[in-house]
Amino acid sequence: MRLMIFALVVLIAAIPAAQDRPLPDYDAFAARVKSRLATDEERQNGYMFIERRIVQKLDASGRPHDESVKVFEVYPGLPGEEDRYRRLIEEDGKPLPASTLARHDRERQQVVEAYARKASTSAEQHQDLQRQHQRYREAVDDLFRIYDIRMIGRESLDGHDTIMALLSPKAGVKPRTDDGKVMQHFKARAWISESDAEFVRVDIEAIDDLSFGWGLFARIHKGAVASYERRKVNNETWLPERVTWTGSARVLLLKQLRRRGVAEFSGYRKFTVDTSTTYLRPSP
Repeated sequence: MRLMIFALVVLIAAIPAAQDRPLPDYDAFAARVKSRLATDEERQNGYMFIERRIVQKLDASGRPHDESVKVFEVYPGLPGEEDRYRRLIEEDGKPLPASTLARHDRERQQVVEAYARKASTSAEQHQDLQRQHQRYREAVDDLFRIYDIRMIGRESLDGHDTIMALLSPKAGVKPRTDDGKVMQHFKARAWISESDAEFVRVDIEAIDDLSFGWGLFARIHKGAVASYERRKVNNETWLPERVTWTGSARVLLLKQLRRRGVAEFSGYRKFTVDTSTTYLRPSP
């Protein structure tokens, strides 16, 4: 019993010391985070995985009254494609018929063959990739310009020691990129792995209305929220695990939409040429 009491006293005494441990130097830690920032799309492009999407329609009080569930096998897109190839395999709990899957596979094969016939030169592909990287680097620079970023403490999250940070748009800072123009409408709370300098989770909230298409096509309303969660796959790469969002929008200035959505990512495995035409569901 005395040993247990002694251990408890030691533990209690150690807690303030841990809490008082100074946070990392902001400039050094921010530089590490910035050097590791990469789009999730870019990182996922080296993998095939399963994506499960749930979209719920909400009534005026926020209660769901309709739900759609789709499950995809996801593969890297062709060079130059803006998105990955998603092969729908299940809808609302029902696997797609084999005949439908076969038809979709034939259609995709036709796209691949057409691409092969008129593929851009490697130089053109390299230039496209360089332009994408340049745009992303400029967006990252804008993020650190636009936001007032404050480290507020430490927290253990999913087994990782993280640094918590608050991001608030600075007043009077003009964005230099289109991505920056979107960022300035959101505030965020982030949990960043202290050892890896990688985002473990980010929660964002719209702080005012945000219009797309000059305000003619859609307007996302203030208060819309989203949460991005990531995990370390194979102890080597941080990849998306779950995205959730809730909010309302007005489409074409007429129709009010209230939605809640979840996207879950699982079964990651490295994509190789040998798997490019083999549609097998990755093991969990």
